[in-house]
Amino acid sequence: MAFKSIFSLFSSDLAIDLGTANTLVYAKGRGIVVSEPSIVAINKVTNQVEAVGRDAKDMLGRTPGNIVAIRPMKDGVIANFEVTEKMLQHFIRKAHNGKTWVSPRVVIGIPSEITQVERRAVEDSAYRAKASEVYLVEEAMAAAIGAGLPIIQTLRGLVETGDEVIKIEGVLSGTLSYIFNSLDGRRTFSEVVREAHSLGLTEPDPREDLSGVDVARKLIILAREMGLEVEMDSVQVESLVAEDLRGGTVDEYLAGLAKHDPSVASLLNSARDQSQVIRYVGTIDSNGNLSAQMREFPLDHPFASLKGSDNIVSFQTARYNTQPMIVRGPGAGPEVTAAGVFADLLRLASFLGAPH
Repeated sequence: MAFKSIFSLFSSDLAIDLGTANTLVYAKGRGIVVSEPSIVAINKVTNQVEAVGRDAKDMLGRTPGNIVAIRPMKDGVIANFEVTEKMLQHFIRKAHNGKTWVSPRVVIGIPSEITQVERRAVEDSAYRAKASEVYLVEEAMAAAIGAGLPIIQTLRGLVETGDEVIKIEGVLSGTLSYIFNSLDGRRTFSEVVREAHSLGLTEPDPREDLSGVDVARKLIILAREMGLEVEMDSVQVESLVAEDLRGGTVDEYLAGLAKHDPSVASLLNSARDQSQVIRYVGTIDSNGNLSAQMREFPLDHPFASLKGSDNIVSFQTARYNTQPMIVRGPGAGPEVTAAGVFADLLRLASFLGAPH
């Protein structure tokens, strides 16, 4: 039989978003059936679950000494596997109105930076929570990379048709693309960053974009699509956030940027003197080398002609060796990002059997 348990024939498919603060469960044909805090109340004496979700949250600060409320998720990653398993069991049963014999297929959204060991732990937790089949999906892949550009789909098409990927490189951050495209010698770095922030092209804290971590996460997703086993510490990341500005509030960061304008201007002028431009580029090669850093490109290079918040990705493969395949388009902004999120939702709905 195709399913691991005959009970799965009578169980609705589920999609689960294990969030640090809240867990959402979507059931096929019924929509969101669970939306509760990711909290479990455990009896320290008996090690039994006393409450899960909203009931457990209500016990916070009011529990006796032998009851402890645990958040098993931290920064989107499972921090306590045993408690997560119990939480999954509870939410799966709740999604099926308390039935204990259900054995659904389950899709679980996971962050891109989760390690291979943690991926297996999530799968094992779901199977022990009575899932018949488990599928892990890196959250919002289309929206995360290229704000909806067909980058993941292009890579999958190359890999699935037997092409050998030699190198992937690209401008993967719409925010950093906008900043470097706007540094034309007439405005300072601090002015452009503040403008990007005011236009909503950065995260609420621009340092999340300028640290290069966002590009590193996207490289991890692409590398894993290539079949490479990589983690976040596999990426060499060049941060554009000065050490003296890594702490403090967003307002303090923006106010302190101006003192670093001369050093950024020096880099840009040096590149301009050699008829080159600077772009922040992510690179992956077939040997598993990943980097996110500033690089210089001649004016006739495709990366030099970007406008606004454009993203661009170059796929050098065995087939497209001397002339790499290029995908280019808008890489930031609410409209294109929303389109990317919608594309992810359509793919998930398709998996769950929603009508077209």
